[in-house]
Amino acid sequence: MKKELKNNIGIIIFFVKILYICTFKFNNNNIMSNKKYFLLAFVVALVTLSNKSAFSQTESTSGSSSVYRGAGYDVLDTSLIPERRMEQQRDFLTNQYDFPSKPRNQWEIGVSFGSFSVSGDVRSKNLFTAKNPGQTMGFGLHLRKAWGYIISTRLQYLHGTASGFNWQGATGYWAHNNNNPWDKYYTNGNSAKPVFYNYKTNVDELSFQLIAALNNIKFHKSRNKASVYALAGIGGSLYDTWVDALKGTKTYDFTTILNKNYSADMPSNSWKSEYRQRKAKNNDLKALFDGTYESPAEKHDNRPWFGKDRTYRTVLTVGLGIQFKLGRRVSLSIEDKWSYTNDDLVDGQRWQEWPQPGYGGSAMTRDFDTYNYLSLGLNLHLGGKSVEPLWWMNPLDYGYTEMKRPREGNNCDVDSDGDGVSDCFDRCPDTPAGVAVDTHGCPVDTDGDGVADFKDKQLITPTECQPSDADGIGNCPDPECCKNGPKPGCGNIPGGSVGFPSGSSTVGSGAMAELSRLASAMRSNPTCKIVIMGNGNASKIDQQRSWDRVNAVINYLVDKQGIDRDRFIFQYGQNGNPNAVDYRSAGDGEEGPSNMPPPFPNLRRN
Repeated sequence: MKKELKNNIGIIIFFVKILYICTFKFNNNNIMSNKKYFLLAFVVALVTLSNKSAFSQTESTSGSSSVYRGAGYDVLDTSLIPERRMEQQRDFLTNQYDFPSKPRNQWEIGVSFGSFSVSGDVRSKNLFTAKNPGQTMGFGLHLRKAWGYIISTRLQYLHGTASGFNWQGATGYWAHNNNNPWDKYYTNGNSAKPVFYNYKTNVDELSFQLIAALNNIKFHKSRNKASVYALAGIGGSLYDTWVDALKGTKTYDFTTILNKNYSADMPSNSWKSEYRQRKAKNNDLKALFDGTYESPAEKHDNRPWFGKDRTYRTVLTVGLGIQFKLGRRVSLSIEDKWSYTNDDLVDGQRWQEWPQPGYGGSAMTRDFDTYNYLSLGLNLHLGGKSVEPLWWMNPLDYGYTEMKRPREGNNCDVDSDGDGVSDCFDRCPDTPAGVAVDTHGCPVDTDGDGVADFKDKQLITPTECQPSDADGIGNCPDPECCKNGPKPGCGNIPGGSVGFPSGSSTVGSGAMAELSRLASAMRSNPTCKIVIMGNGNASKIDQQRSWDRVNAVINYLVDKQGIDRDRFIFQYGQNGNPNAVDYRSAGDGEEGPSNMPPPFPNLRRN
């Protein structure tokens, strides 16, 4: 695992280096060459990620666990379960509850880079049309955690730079405030020089997102190698926008471009002609602009801002993505995310121009800008005693493997270890002779500490005192309830518990095995009395069911095992697990009735 983590960190460093070279080392005077280097680096990165030997971690599919525990993880491994969910897990393992607890799952950290653009009044450039490709890129970091098989949350930081300009000039521009960088193009009278709007924007965003996995619940296969997801969230964005309004200290002279006949020698087809005109004019404008972006763009007078030129906006984010699994701990993602700003100056321009004086009113239109981040990401999954992130797992996996297992062999009439459970259902086929087992054929583990009762020297280890050692002894002193252990005359009869399905008072096969063990111990200690305690006192129904279960246990020991009824002390309505009947050896001189009338016989429910 350490070697794998070392390799993964090395890959992240490799990506960061590529991002740094492509973003910050571009030479503005050699654009085409830079694009070649960027594409070459991108291809090298993909080839590196495609080498699965760097990420390989083979999941174990050998042994019986791959047959009945599902391909995702060992659903019977209690070490994967948080302490607050252990009660449900123990009930599941003892057949008192139908569903296992949700396991701990790994955190995901990720790094991404890609194309960053603004959708506004001024046309945004992309990686191949920008004067400098580094001015159209973004970089992201995130931390993600699954809270279920569908929903996860993600905290993401994004830094992006976008640029653009309009190839169609604004010939009727009229300045409307002193904070507008294009004021310099207004001359005396009612005339204005032509303007070609442009901008460069830097954005820093921190957002919190809810992510929904769309395809991990599968009915006809265990899982996918790709995870499709949708996201939505809210966050805050800081941006600063600059325009290239001056060449040195003077305004640009666009006369040559405005007077040039771009329609000459163009095809008659209208859309082809317009496309070629735009392409030719874009090339001329790119050659004319010096790309300094020296002038701060127009800013809102009543919007929060930080620093000299940074404006704050609350943003809403939505997006779609897909992850490709490269290994148990590594995945590659492609994602497209949109951020809505409720702001019209992210691109530095409120469209459209103001009319000249005397023409009445404002021609301004309200148009909210958005920005887009199309990215390629590398993700790592972190965690020791955890399963892989739940959005990669199919929660139906365990159920399907359980249904399939009885039909995989023809040994349902064979019981190799003689524990009363057929081999086709027996999860523990080598149980020692005479050991009490549950309905799965595994040795009973009453306290769920991972040590079977026949090896457990502390049969009831409280949850807060676990994990236990190899002898089943917890890591804290015995509670008061455990200090009244076996008394002289009772030999080695420890306390224990018999489980019942919810709402039932019928002694099942698992309970029979446990009671058979108790009967054997009582025969070896003929002078010992046993206290049988039923739990449940919240209502009259609970008290009656508690009585019924104690009565069922004593009747089984008397009728089926031949134990004298006088050796039992009948108690019901105690505090404890309402779906269990507890027993212990009686203390010195402890007496009580061996039978009691039912408290509420009209409320019996079996």
